[in-house]
Amino acid sequence: MGYESSPNLPLLDFSTEDLKPGTDSWLLACQKVKQALEEYGFFVIEYSKFPLELHNQVFSVLKELFDLPTETKMKNRYEKPLNGYVGQIAALPLHESMGIDNATTLEGTQFFTNLMWPQGNDRFCEYIYKYAKVAAEVDQMVTKMIFESYAVGKYCDAYIDTTTYLLRLLKNRAPRENEPNLGFITHTDKSFTTILHQNQVNALEVETRDGNRINVDFSSPSSFVVIAGDALMAWSNNRVLSPSHKVVMSGKIDRYSLGIFSFNNGTIQVPEELVDDKHPLKYKPFEHLGLLRFYRTDEGYKSKCPIKAYCGV
Repeated sequence: MGYESSPNLPLLDFSTEDLKPGTDSWLLACQKVKQALEEYGFFVIEYSKFPLELHNQVFSVLKELFDLPTETKMKNRYEKPLNGYVGQIAALPLHESMGIDNATTLEGTQFFTNLMWPQGNDRFCEYIYKYAKVAAEVDQMVTKMIFESYAVGKYCDAYIDTTTYLLRLLKNRAPRENEPNLGFITHTDKSFTTILHQNQVNALEVETRDGNRINVDFSSPSSFVVIAGDALMAWSNNRVLSPSHKVVMSGKIDRYSLGIFSFNNGTIQVPEELVDDKHPLKYKPFEHLGLLRFYRTDEGYKSKCPIKAYCGV
């Protein structure tokens, strides 16, 4: 197993003014997105419409959040699996994270803020809500491109209308002497799509189809990583790769990052246009939140590919 520096890994620029549905630059971007997701399952985008000021504000309040007492952070709990506080795990001492469900609604962000700061924290609420809106904007642009690149754009609006966003706020502290440097275990995302953003510390390693690993550099304040989740792999009838990835820390600086995960509230199914002789149907229609619940069971957690165990044909 080696490391790959990949000349083909697309760095897509989403900043151009003329990136509008139907334009040549849009159609070209659709093809690049499809190619990247089929080959690698992820890509990096530059999005200069994301203000540097907001980037700086978000990371200043993230530090404030993680400096709160552990018992306060542990109040972050939701009914939905995988949404609340994760931390204080002996095997993963460097990792701590929290989740904001429905982060693109002011109510969702406000609820989380009031839980952490009963006396209120308007700055935190404002910056994180603004960030969630930008990340969701990027996600919806990418989602539209995915649907259009497979010529099933007519289904896109119905999918987006029934999507909610979970924003996870993550901290990986720098390892102390003799401490293992694993920031987070190897996993695939259970989302449809994931949009990641971070401070200047690179630590994300993504596995390629042939088992090599790519160290992903997205340390510019205007860069984001888009990762395909298991739900997208199933929807695409296995054309798109949901890549295994992990976090490996090095150096002396803590890594703060944000991941916005899209989850559909309804049933996801493979569009009939993506089933043919070359691509026989691989997945039955499935409830996206049902996949999360299944993943929390012993069978789901231990299966090599939870989505196949859950709804594979």
